[in-house]
Amino acid sequence: MEPSTIFWSLFTINWLIWLFEQYLAWRQYQVHLKNEKRPSLLSNLMTKRNYARARLYKLDRDRYGFVTDIFSQVQTTIFVFGGLMPLLWNYCGNYTTNEILQSIYFVLFLTVVDVIISFPFSYYDTFIIEQKHGFNQQTFGFFLKDKAKKIVLNLVLTLPILSGIIWLVQWGGEYFFFYLWLFISGIIFVMMTIYPEFIAPLFDKYVPLPDGELKQKIEALAKKVGFPLTKLYVVQGSKRSSHSNAYMYGFWNNKRIVLYDTLLAPETIVELFGESEKKEEPTQENLPVIDVSDSDEEIDTNNAKNRTKKGMTDDEVVAVLGHELGHWKMHHTVIHIVIAELNLFLSLYIFGSLYKNDTLFEAFGFHGQHPTLIGFLLVFQLALAIYNEIAGVAQSFLSRHMEFSADRFSADLGYADTLSNSLIKLGVDNLSLPVDDPLYSAVHHSHPPIPERVKVLEKLKNDRVEISETTDLGSE
Repeated sequence: MEPSTIFWSLFTINWLIWLFEQYLAWRQYQVHLKNEKRPSLLSNLMTKRNYARARLYKLDRDRYGFVTDIFSQVQTTIFVFGGLMPLLWNYCGNYTTNEILQSIYFVLFLTVVDVIISFPFSYYDTFIIEQKHGFNQQTFGFFLKDKAKKIVLNLVLTLPILSGIIWLVQWGGEYFFFYLWLFISGIIFVMMTIYPEFIAPLFDKYVPLPDGELKQKIEALAKKVGFPLTKLYVVQGSKRSSHSNAYMYGFWNNKRIVLYDTLLAPETIVELFGESEKKEEPTQENLPVIDVSDSDEEIDTNNAKNRTKKGMTDDEVVAVLGHELGHWKMHHTVIHIVIAELNLFLSLYIFGSLYKNDTLFEAFGFHGQHPTLIGFLLVFQLALAIYNEIAGVAQSFLSRHMEFSADRFSADLGYADTLSNSLIKLGVDNLSLPVDDPLYSAVHHSHPPIPERVKVLEKLKNDRVEISETTDLGSE
C-alpha cells in the first residue's frame, strides 16, 4: 500500500470518528435544549428548580464541549496530518542522537505547548462554568499551584516510564511486545498501589473517619459481607469542588475506603477539618436565575424534601458503600483489570507488527526512521482508532450491567430505599440531568441513568415484599 493511501485512509477514519462523536454530542445537546420543562416521570426525583439548574449546567457543559472538541481536532489535524510532527521530531534530533533523549525533549516541548494552549480552557472551565453553577471551591492561587504540581508529577512519572519503554523496544528483539506488556502491566499495578497512598495526598487532605455512628455502621457492613477493611478515610475534596464521590482501593486483605467530605453532613465536615475549612453552600443569588415559583416546588417523596444543604445521612452513605462493596464482592474490578490486560496485550501485539512498517512512517514524514514514541502515537491513536471506539462502547455496556448488579447487591442488604435516596441526592447535588439521548447514552455512559436505577431498585424492593408476604402466608 502506498504511503499516500495510508495517510488519507487514516485521515478519513480520524475525521469520520470525530464527526460521529460530534453527531452524538449534538443529539445529546438537542435533548437537553428541548426538554425545557421537567418531564413528568422525574416528578418524584427532583424539584422543578433543581431540574432547571441541572439543565442549565448541562447546556453550559455541552457548549463548552463543542468548543474544546473542535479546537482539539484542529490541533491534532495540524500536528499529525499537517507535517508538524516530523518537523518537531527532527528539530529535537539536532540536540542529540540518542532516541531516548530525543523523545524526552519531544515530550517536554509538547508539554510546554499544551500547558500554554490549554490554560485558557482550563481557567474557563473552573472559574466560569463550575463557579457559575456553585461547584468551584478553588482560589486562583490554589488553581495555579495544583496545575504546577500535576505537571511536575506527570513528567517525573512519565519520562522514566517512556525511557524504559523505548529501551525495551530496542532490547527485546522479535518478542519485545511481550516484555513491554509485562513492564507496562507492572507499572499499572505499582501505580494502583502507590497512587492512593503517596500521590493522592499531595493534592488533597486525607484524615481518618473519627469514631462515631457512621464509622460503626460502615465497619459492621464490611464485616457482614466479609470485606477486609483496614482503614477508613475522608478526603477533603470540597477544597477544589463540591462534586461528591466515594471509592475503595487496596489488594488482598489490605482494603481501604475513602469518602469525599462532600458526601457527609456539614457538621461532620466541621468536626474533621475545622470551622475554617467549612464551605458555604451557594445561595440562590450566586447561582443562575431560575424562573420557577416557590409553589412549583412540589416534590412528594422524602428523597430531597426540604433539603437546603448538600450531604447525606449516615444510612445513605452506608447504602452507597453497599453498592461499592457489591463491585468488590462480584469481582468487577478484577474483571475490568483482566479485560484491560487482554486489550493491552492485543494492542501491543499489533504495535509490534506495525512498528517496523516503513510505509506507515513514510506516510507521516518519517523516512528511514522508526521512533518508538511516534510509532505509539500512529498505532494507538490512528491505526487502532476504530477498534478503540468499538471496545469503548463494549466496555460501557459491561460497566452498566455491573452497576445494576452492584445496586442489586446493596438492595439485597436491605438498602433499596436508602440507595434510591442516595442516588437521587447525588444526582441533585452534582446537577446531573437524567434526560439523555438513547444513542449517546448507549455509546458513552458507563453508568445507567438514575431514573432507570431507581426504577429497578423499586422493583427489587416490591419483589422482596411479595416474597416475604408469600412466605408468611405459607407458614400460616
